[in-house]
Amino acid sequence: MLLCVTASHKTASFELLERLSRTPDDVASTIVDTASCVQGAVVLATCNRFEAYVEMDEPVTAAGAIGVEAVLEAVESATGIATAELDGAYDVHSGRRVAEHLFSVASGLESVVSGEGEIAGQVRRALTSARKDGTTSPELERLFQRASQAQRKVKNVTALGRAGRSLVRLALELADSRIADWSAERVLLVGTGAYAAVTLATLRERGAVNISVYSPSGRAEKFAAKHGIRPVDAEDYARVASRSSLLITCTTATEPVLTPDHLQAPTGIAAPGCPVSAHSQLVVDLGMPRNVDPAVATLEGVALLDLETISLHAPLEELQATDAARSVVREAADTFHVVGSRQSVVPSVVALRSHIFSLLDSEIDRARARGDEDGKVEQALRHLAGVLLHTPTTRAHELAAAGQADEFTAALSTLYGIAPVEPAQPAIMDDAASA
Repeated sequence: MLLCVTASHKTASFELLERLSRTPDDVASTIVDTASCVQGAVVLATCNRFEAYVEMDEPVTAAGAIGVEAVLEAVESATGIATAELDGAYDVHSGRRVAEHLFSVASGLESVVSGEGEIAGQVRRALTSARKDGTTSPELERLFQRASQAQRKVKNVTALGRAGRSLVRLALELADSRIADWSAERVLLVGTGAYAAVTLATLRERGAVNISVYSPSGRAEKFAAKHGIRPVDAEDYARVASRSSLLITCTTATEPVLTPDHLQAPTGIAAPGCPVSAHSQLVVDLGMPRNVDPAVATLEGVALLDLETISLHAPLEELQATDAARSVVREAADTFHVVGSRQSVVPSVVALRSHIFSLLDSEIDRARARGDEDGKVEQALRHLAGVLLHTPTTRAHELAAAGQADEFTAALSTLYGIAPVEPAQPAIMDDAASA
């Protein structure tokens, strides 16, 4: 049984998501160790969501409730966020709904900006991390590999990837109302990771040329040399920040890297209305946890645009996923379910066939002992075995597709006293090999 416990920008406050984003890497291991019926766990923690995908031992009574409790206990143990504080801030998906949800997430359909591409890599890294920690399971492997396949198909056959805008693009579009000439902006980029590179490219698309970069981890000079911009050292950071008209932060730091002290501006109350108009400085915080101290927004002449504000001001019509993308996801989820259902009944079918062929071999041996020299009796017996197996095998797959594989297994036990033959553990494939 697959289970997903998910908290996202749709169910939880950005403040809570910020705290959840600091979840340590060992949460999946904690989930697996919490209950013996937990067979595997993969945790996906991003700036806009926290999700735990769990495989449970389905015959266990109340497996779903046990799985949810294991996730909440692991989160509380790792982050200090009490279970009661999470009430109402998460959703639970189980069974066939899990695949459709993850496939939607991986395709960017559930992101703050529909169609954003960063989440696909985060989904792949979540599986890689679970493999490294030994917390994945065969079914979770299959789930996450198929999620990557579904994401690639959405990207290749629908308009979602072409129409979807990144958080950076959306933030800068919201800034357009106060920027007349991007080439005249004094831009300070704080951060040197992959997201910073995307931000830099987007700034240049808009015409920004006066760009500096600061790195809290000391990588500014290398990043600046690679991209042809100016590095800022720690001693000069506050001075450059206070003189920049546009500051964009996108680091993985767990504490604010930009505070009122850096901007050296007098405290005041920001003007009401549109958050990006009539201000001398615009600060765009793309970090999660927050890179910018919220008190920056109270400084006179400073506008703060963070992830929560971006989601509130995003044009809804442009954030809607296309019908084609949703159709691809639903089709992929249905295929995942059907294939999984068929696989779930295979051990029982194998047990039945093994039982019948064992009886067949005994009868053939007896026929040979009685003088079946031309093999006609053996041929007839093998044909009869095939006929006898055809209907129950077909019926087994029909029951599996309907979610009733257990009924076939129970019938085998009642009629023949035989149990399913568990298949060998499948080899782990990487996403490229499974494409």
